Amino acid sequence: MPRYRSLFLSHGAPTLATSTHPANTFLRELGRTIERPKALIVVSPHWTTRGHSVKQAARYQAWHDFNGFPADLYQLQYPAGGHALLADRVQAAITGAGLPSGRDNNPQIDHGVWVPLLLMWPEADVPLVQVSISTGDAAAHWALGAALKPLLDADDGLLLIGSGSLVHNLREIEPEFSAAPDWACSFDHWISERLAAADQAALVDYRRQAPNAARAHPTDDHLMPLFTAAAGGSGGAIKLHESFSYGGLSMSAYGWPPAA
Repeated sequence: MPRYRSLFLSHGAPTLATSTHPANTFLRELGRTIERPKALIVVSPHWTTRGHSVKQAARYQAWHDFNGFPADLYQLQYPAGGHALLADRVQAAITGAGLPSGRDNNPQIDHGVWVPLLLMWPEADVPLVQVSISTGDAAAHWALGAALKPLLDADDGLLLIGSGSLVHNLREIEPEFSAAPDWACSFDHWISERLAAADQAALVDYRRQAPNAARAHPTDDHLMPLFTAAAGGSGGAIKLHESFSYGGLSMSAYGWPPAA
C-alpha cells in the first residue's frame, strides 16, 4: 500500500458526504488503498484563530457548520477519538518554531475535517488532532507545515492532512456536475505544476503569479491548508485526483510520500 506523510484534500460542499460525485468515490478509495495512519494532524479552513490553536478532546463530535442543506446531512456523525500525547507534541512543535499557539477543548470538528474523514475511514477509528489556520498568509502557513515536519520525519505513523479547496469561488457556483470553466482550470493546473516541481517561492507568491488567482480565491482561507501540507511533505507532490464540482470548485488532491 502506498504511504504518505501529508495530503491535501479538497473537501468541496458538505453534500460531498452523500454525493455520487467522482471526488466522493476517490476519497473512499483513498482510505482503502493507502497505508493506514496511526494518527492524524488535520488543518481545515473552517477553524481560524489568531495563532495556530491545537484542538484536543477525548471524543470528537461532527459540527454541522452549515445551513440550508438536505436534512440527512445533519444526521451524520463522526465520533473520532482525540490523542492527548500527540496534541502536546504538536503544540510544542509549533511554539518551538516561534509561532503563536493555544489549546482548545471544544470537541466539535467542522465539515472540512469530518466530511473527507467520514469517506476515508467511516468507522472513525483513526485518532486525530486538529490545528487551526491563522489570519496569516501563504508564507505563514508554509511555516506551520515546516514546524510540523519534524514530527512527520520521525516516521511514527503520522499523517498530516490539509483540507480545503484548490479553487473556491462560491460567487460563481453552478449545478454540481457542470463543466469546469477555463479560468478555474488554468489556476488549478498552474498550482499542480508548481507543486510537482516543489516550487515554494512561486507557490507562496501565488496571489501575484498564478493566473486568475483573485477569481479562484476571492478569500484565500481554503488554500492555506495546501501550503501547510506542502511544507510538511518532502519534495514534489503527486496529483492523486482531479475533478471539479459545482462548476469551478476544484476537487484536486495531492500526496507527498515519505522521503526516499
